Amino acid sequence: MDILESIKMATTTLVANKLRSSLTMLGIIIGNASVIAMVGIGQGAQKLASEQFESLGPNVLFIIPGNQDAQRNRDVPKTLVLEDAEAIARQVPSVKGVAAQIQSRQAVTYSNKNTNTQILGVTPEFLPVRSFNVARGRFFTQQDVKANTQVAVLGPDVVKKLFGNKDPIGQRIRVKNISFQVIGVMEPKGSFLGSNQDDTVYTPVTTLANRIIGRTSPYGLEISFISVSAKDSNSIGAAQFQISNLLRLRHKITTEDDFTVRTQKDVLTIVGTITGALTLMLAAIAAISLFVGGIGVMNIMLVSVTERTHEIGLRKAIGATQQDILIQFMIEAIILSAAGGIVGTVIGVSGIMLIGAVTPLKAGISPVAIAIAVGVSGSIGLFFGVVPARRAAKLDPIVALRSA
Repeated sequence: MDILESIKMATTTLVANKLRSSLTMLGIIIGNASVIAMVGIGQGAQKLASEQFESLGPNVLFIIPGNQDAQRNRDVPKTLVLEDAEAIARQVPSVKGVAAQIQSRQAVTYSNKNTNTQILGVTPEFLPVRSFNVARGRFFTQQDVKANTQVAVLGPDVVKKLFGNKDPIGQRIRVKNISFQVIGVMEPKGSFLGSNQDDTVYTPVTTLANRIIGRTSPYGLEISFISVSAKDSNSIGAAQFQISNLLRLRHKITTEDDFTVRTQKDVLTIVGTITGALTLMLAAIAAISLFVGGIGVMNIMLVSVTERTHEIGLRKAIGATQQDILIQFMIEAIILSAAGGIVGTVIGVSGIMLIGAVTPLKAGISPVAIAIAVGVSGSIGLFFGVVPARRAAKLDPIVALRSA
């Protein structure tokens, strides 16, 4: 029998049983849509994480207290002090800027309004190192840091909560019953790894340490984080090496470091590994639906063989060979799986586009994932269609006609 004639007969049979064919394809549709959507979401998460880390500033290194083992055990020693940041700025030639910071979460009050928000104590170098900008007013100066001046620069979301449409410049807010004069408002920056950077109050690092948190280290003003910008992309490796050596000398380290210096590339590699593993896991879980859908195809095709015993016997009686019967049932299974794959692809791509439109996640459409999903769904039809097709092909025509 001509292959085109087999395809025509298979299509006619499937169309004649629309409901059964649709239900059979459902598992394949769900599997394809899930795989494509999960891969797209995973790639979107990788893109979003990369963009957010790049928004921290160009050629930035991050210095955090504790070595890698201590951080994994959440036993982070408090080793970094403001003098470390100042020494890096003075003595490391490959460094362009150094910004030290501490942080706390406090209730901030203005008049009869209040909000619980993050307060960052930073140095003036925070703006160029982390690529932040002031929209109105000014940022504090090195003189403000030295004098423990009670001034604050507000994120735009804090302004909305406390002042509404009123100009906050020159007004006073209170933190722990301590008055701070508002001298500036930051430009919107957006969220970073789930933390809203616009819902933040910035004060001089010394003011926050001495007046709000209190000094807790006998070695100087303890800080929680140092951001460093290298002179250019070619200086990042040298800066990492020089900073590590300087801190080892300052901390008199002879064994394991009590700090960690990471570059943006290091962080992005870690994030990429994590999100890649999560994407693979989600895709593997979604692929189970394809396997279940394949079992559904085999089940329905076996039922179809039983229901069409008379048709098979009649066709064999008038000259159809085992190969003709085998090919027809195989084609039916492949059409069901391929059609389910195409519909699932459309749904999966539409879902990715919808997610990209309503969320900040930049979900991407992966042609490779689409090709693999559709190819796998067609292969599933071929694989799971073998058993019912062989069963149909081996039916004895006389027995089939008698049992009809």
